[in-house]
Amino acid sequence: MRLEGMNALVTGATSGIGKAVAATLSREGARLVLTGRKQEFAKPHEGDLYLNGDLNDEDFVRDLAGRTTAHCGHLDVVVVGHGRQASAHIVDMALADAEEVLHSNLLSAFSVMKHCIPLMPAEGGSIVCVSSRLGMVGKPEETMYSAAKGGLIALARGAAIELADRHIRVNIVAPGLTATEVIEASIQRQPDPRAYRRMRESAIPMRRLATPQEVADAVLFMASPESSYITGAVLPVDGGYTAY
Repeated sequence: MRLEGMNALVTGATSGIGKAVAATLSREGARLVLTGRKQEFAKPHEGDLYLNGDLNDEDFVRDLAGRTTAHCGHLDVVVVGHGRQASAHIVDMALADAEEVLHSNLLSAFSVMKHCIPLMPAEGGSIVCVSSRLGMVGKPEETMYSAAKGGLIALARGAAIELADRHIRVNIVAPGLTATEVIEASIQRQPDPRAYRRMRESAIPMRRLATPQEVADAVLFMASPESSYITGAVLPVDGGYTAY
């Protein structure tokens, strides 16, 4: 119960890593405000608030902050866990798709931080941004996604310095390839799913994908008082991928 008595916001909470994070923070005692694109949250817990909407829309984010204040008064933890990926070579990607990647991974994160930081109490709090291994390294056809996730790391580090005197810590968890529903579905769409999985795993030193729970455990550490003297840090959860 490391978060007992705390209030936490988790964005992107309806699937994948965000869903695992929400379940983990709840298990550790936090009261949750959850948001995602789906109309309903699968298993809301008593006392939690779920709001569906588009975080690219600042009006929704502003309303989210207002309804959070009405629901629980303040936020001790903010987990920026949402995002969207679009893969293509630079010369083939439409500008609208590039803008969507930047908005969904970076500018919306800025908007969430902008409107939620004022909800954190005088004694401080913790913001955890879920970036990606691709925010630190390049990969063909993922240039815009890397730019957005790398920008998120820079945003979080700048915020960490800016907010240090308010006792608000800002850190980054950077997952590698993770066995979420979306990734598993993409593997199964391949002509030979088993061979494709082995190929993807062969690029990872630990030779396997992360589980959503392993990423959620890293987020929990950064959100909890156990990391009380850590801010502006990037914690890779990538099986050694970025250690090459």
